[in-house]
Amino acid sequence: MSHHPQAADLSALAAKPRRFDRAFFATVWALAKPYFLHSEDRWKARGFLLAIIATTLLLVVINLQITDWYNRFYNALQNYDQAGFWKLLGEFSLLAFGAIALSVYQTYLSQLLDLRWRRWLTGDYLSRYLAGQTYYHLELFHRGQDNPDQRIADDLNQFSQLTTSLFTGLLSAVANLVAFVGLLWVLSSKVVVPWGGVEHHIPGFLVWVALIYAVLWTWVAAKVGNPLIWLNFNQQRVQADFRFSLIRLRENSEAVAFYGGEKQEEQHFHDRFDRVFDNYQRLILRQKRFNWFTSYFSQVAVILPFLAAAAAYFTKAVPLGFLMQISSAFGNVQSAFAYLAQSYDNFAQWHAVVERLQGFRQLVVQVQARQQTTQQIERRLHTSADPVLQIQNLQVHLPNQQALIDSMNLSLSPGDRLLIMGASGAGKSTLLRALAGLWPFGSGQVQLPPAAECLFLPQRPYLPLGSLREALIYPNPVVRVDEGRLRAVLSQVGLAALVEVLDAVEPWSMVLSLGEQQRLALARVLLQRPRLIFLDEATSALDEAAEADLYRLLIEQCPDATLVSIGHRHTLRAFHRRVLTLANRRLSVE
Repeated sequence: MSHHPQAADLSALAAKPRRFDRAFFATVWALAKPYFLHSEDRWKARGFLLAIIATTLLLVVINLQITDWYNRFYNALQNYDQAGFWKLLGEFSLLAFGAIALSVYQTYLSQLLDLRWRRWLTGDYLSRYLAGQTYYHLELFHRGQDNPDQRIADDLNQFSQLTTSLFTGLLSAVANLVAFVGLLWVLSSKVVVPWGGVEHHIPGFLVWVALIYAVLWTWVAAKVGNPLIWLNFNQQRVQADFRFSLIRLRENSEAVAFYGGEKQEEQHFHDRFDRVFDNYQRLILRQKRFNWFTSYFSQVAVILPFLAAAAAYFTKAVPLGFLMQISSAFGNVQSAFAYLAQSYDNFAQWHAVVERLQGFRQLVVQVQARQQTTQQIERRLHTSADPVLQIQNLQVHLPNQQALIDSMNLSLSPGDRLLIMGASGAGKSTLLRALAGLWPFGSGQVQLPPAAECLFLPQRPYLPLGSLREALIYPNPVVRVDEGRLRAVLSQVGLAALVEVLDAVEPWSMVLSLGEQQRLALARVLLQRPRLIFLDEATSALDEAAEADLYRLLIEQCPDATLVSIGHRHTLRAFHRRVLTLANRRLSVE
């Protein structure tokens, strides 16, 4: 699997992401709509969303009451009103308790919605990724696609969290604006602006100050922070490339150790990490500039209402409580106006996540569309007893249209055993992929039993994560096999030593040698007894004597199974009734 970040197929994704335009929000809606409108979880999702909206609005109501409390509390302090002081402290305790409870439940409900939404998104993306072997054809058609594992594991999580968080924040900002802008407009009537020796009354003066300041703040944030979108986008990609290279070493540790390739691997890791370092360095430098501006604007915003109302206060036109109420109302209105600027970093991360998810989704759609247009080898399923496998006018070629097999006609009955031989690169494994439906480039017709009655054994078997028992019955986890039968089959294929660790969970692809893995794959055949068995050099890691023993066992245990083998050893001829030699695009049958 190639994850090279410079792959040509990533050229479209590597372009600078779009801004926050109509097309971007249409993309967000396209990603969110299925869950809230069509999923089986939609009613619970809507319930959580309404509850979050309700708690957010109630928090705004309490915030409005606290602003009024500021006026009365500081006036009580100014007037040395001890009874009013204690009464207002009790009132504040009730308001604070309500605000705390609502804030806790707002966070709790948001996290529950995030979790359920992520679960549904993960299931949806996994279904699309696995449907029609898209995961395989992504590599075939778009070699070097941008880390689908990270898109599903990380970006879906970030998308649900950031979308919920930003929606809640934006709703709170709008609600605060609606709730406080009228109050601030009324309070502005008592604020005077001294100019030229004359005191001026400007309607809604504090509202206009908050608006102009927020617009200036947002404009600066957009100018300084816009590069954060691409830097966040790229940081996730280079980080995933570095992580994947480390996983590759772990999966191939023995081969690297045999080669003594530590120096080259270390250099490779340093090269990948240099990309992480360089991009992150640019990211933190841009973040530093962004923080300079946001910190400056946020600090100035604290004193702005006091500056605006100072003249009225020092002329004793308004009391201290009024001044504090103005400060609170102005802060809420100004924060509402400036929400985009204050949260621009989160918006930049959100934009990058949406771009990556949309890019991955588009790749999946493109691959699935190409599967429909490219798939020319017709595969038909049949359940008749004879023939088990029938091939008519099969032609196989490479993606560049270079022919590998000109024409192939073949019919195999129950108990037939066919050996396919030929020089390396002649197209033997590609032929097997075409029969399995993995290779779409070609034409003709292939008739074979349903997938549950066929088993393909590649040269390097796949051992899933989990116990050895699960590996034995893969890919049919619902199959129930008698315990004695499992133990007997392991002993028959020469793996008696593994009988006692059937339920042990280990990275078996690393624990077992290739020869042991091939024995385990043949044990699957004996347990599942498919009608049609394909073996692509499935015993190449065994010595000839062990290979002969296993073929005898396979023929003895599955006498009616149709067997198609690919191999280079001439000793395999003894176990097959027919031999097909592939050379120069031609087939000769013995």
